[in-house]
Amino acid sequence: MSFEMCDGRKVYQYSYEEWNDGGKSVKDMIGDILADPDFPQSEELAIGDWGECWDKSCQPVLDGIVENPEQFSHIRKLFVGDMDYESCEVSWIIQGDYSRIWAAMPGLKELTIKGSTDLKLGDICHEGLEALTIICGGLPVDVIESIQKAKLPNLKKLILYIGVDGYGFDGDEGAVREFLEKSDFPCLEYLGIVDSEIQDELTQIVLESKYIGQIHTLDLSMGTLTDKGGALLLEKIPAQTNIRKLDVHYHYLSDEMMDKLCELPIEVDVSEQNEDDEFDGEIYRNAMLTE
Repeated sequence: MSFEMCDGRKVYQYSYEEWNDGGKSVKDMIGDILADPDFPQSEELAIGDWGECWDKSCQPVLDGIVENPEQFSHIRKLFVGDMDYESCEVSWIIQGDYSRIWAAMPGLKELTIKGSTDLKLGDICHEGLEALTIICGGLPVDVIESIQKAKLPNLKKLILYIGVDGYGFDGDEGAVREFLEKSDFPCLEYLGIVDSEIQDELTQIVLESKYIGQIHTLDLSMGTLTDKGGALLLEKIPAQTNIRKLDVHYHYLSDEMMDKLCELPIEVDVSEQNEDDEFDGEIYRNAMLTE
């Protein structure tokens, strides 16, 4: 097993040589992790390339955690799918069923999942989870519904990459509106509805949601936000004195709108400005992460 240090994190992964020539597979990963003498002292577990991630699910890793709960009881942060496009495009990553993880890891505080193909979350119930992030090119509605019904009384941070319909998002703005209406996260402080090709529409929905009066960070980044959405933010944000940060990095805002947003009395990130693509009279804008 090879280890990659990424932002100070130790990522457990197999190199191409290990899984292609050396015979390693996803079924070996749990045993190799537990054999690492440093593992018992770590509170973070990041799972990278488990070998042929576009063809083989990470399910054996999830099952291994569930079957050995006492050996993973010290883990507070879990990231499954921590890899870049050189290992596997995000839309190709075959995920798994997390239904049994919730009970198996009662001490877990943060969960990050990358990839939405074959992703199942089951009935989510966890007293201690404080942060949940789903990174993908398209978020299926059944996953959104699982989070909508989740019992996460201490969830403080939620980031959902909505993505595009060509890579897994099979809903519309109505699915996000229903999610925000019916979910129940009383401790939520950071809300990220990001990476969407309908970012203007979702901006309006988020600004009208019940969470807008309780969060301190609003993240609408990585999507196709234009001046239409920017105008809504200028109109609504000043009345929300609870909001201390607005993140809209990677956007399609004009220079003028960027300047106006930066005049808000809060921290604002308007980095990574993009320009419209025009072809045959049509305007095209892309979310940051799709394939």
